Amino acid sequence: MQRAAPATSRRIGNGPKSLVDCGSFATLAKKAGALEALDRALRQTLPSPLREQVRFANLRNDRLVFLASSPAWASRLRLMQTQILATAHAIGTSASSVTVKVAPQPPVATAPDRSKPLSLAAATHLRAAAASFTDPEWRVLFLELASLAETADSPDSEAD
Repeated sequence: MQRAAPATSRRIGNGPKSLVDCGSFATLAKKAGALEALDRALRQTLPSPLREQVRFANLRNDRLVFLASSPAWASRLRLMQTQILATAHAIGTSASSVTVKVAPQPPVATAPDRSKPLSLAAATHLRAAAASFTDPEWRVLFLELASLAETADSPDSEAD
């Protein structure tokens, strides 16, 4: 028994576009600049906590599309729809509705934790290991490591 080949989707307008269909870089940059200016103008009228939790994403046909970091912020933004549309009309954007999608914001990059300093016990073990080496280079390296240990009078030193 043969299986029929799966039908491919032939919907137009969905999914990634070919690079040729996107236009020139200048056209894309101009559109991005216009969307950024619209984002600033629309979010400026929002209350402070809401402003930080939503982003303007696109103007598609006559819909303003926003992204919210959680469903709660999306609901709050939907309550502001009348004010958003009034602002859009005031700056010359023809929009008749607001769509809000929930898309968590990307995580903020955090600095890696500083490495913990060597304890006095670790320094003692490194010095003992250095004394057992016959190779002078290894001995020097282990002694340098041991010198990085906490001093007994530092506030963070561990009692071993």
